[in-house]
Amino acid sequence: MSTYPPAPIPSGRVEINGVEHMLGPDGAKLPVSIVKPQHVLEDDLVRQEIGHAVALSRQIGRFIAHFHENLGAFEALIAERYGAKIGGKKGNKTLMSYDGLYKVTVQVADNVVFGPELQVAKTLVDECLTDWSAGANDELKAVIARAFNTDKEGQINRAALYSLLRLEISDTRWQQAMQAIRDAMRVVGSKNYVRFYQRTAADAAWEPITIDLAKAGSA
Repeated sequence: MSTYPPAPIPSGRVEINGVEHMLGPDGAKLPVSIVKPQHVLEDDLVRQEIGHAVALSRQIGRFIAHFHENLGAFEALIAERYGAKIGGKKGNKTLMSYDGLYKVTVQVADNVVFGPELQVAKTLVDECLTDWSAGANDELKAVIARAFNTDKEGQINRAALYSLLRLEISDTRWQQAMQAIRDAMRVVGSKNYVRFYQRTAADAAWEPITIDLAKAGSA
């Protein structure tokens, strides 16, 4: 059992004339005695576990903040002492224990949005498809359709768009469309993904140290 204290969560109850009442979703105050026992137990369980969840979330937040603080201090020390820089393309980096049994990876992913040039690209691609209708295969048509169709949240299918950029098609309009896609890309920020791994021997497979709540139960 964890001894880590849960975060304080409002009880959802008030005392009126010496009688304990529960607050309903509509703001009504009902005496606990007339609320179904299973609803009282459910309320107690949810508030108890939310307290632990909030405390855990804050603890993870502090852990990640401390990690980046310590990593920054380490990189500053290396740069000052040896004139070296840790990391590769776009800030991606891997740090490893001397015995090769533990490692930490930091990956930087850009958040990309697409500007109005994307509509120009779609128009040019549509022109190509119209002229190629007899020669374009169904697979290519499907890839193009996925690239320019938005999902239920209105998000562009980035993976499908990137797949179009890898195609070698000599049609001038296609080349212009691909350039329009590249011009449409705007990097509006980036996010760091930190992952931790361990293994039992230098030649063993890496095992992730799970922090993801959805996967923690199976770890």
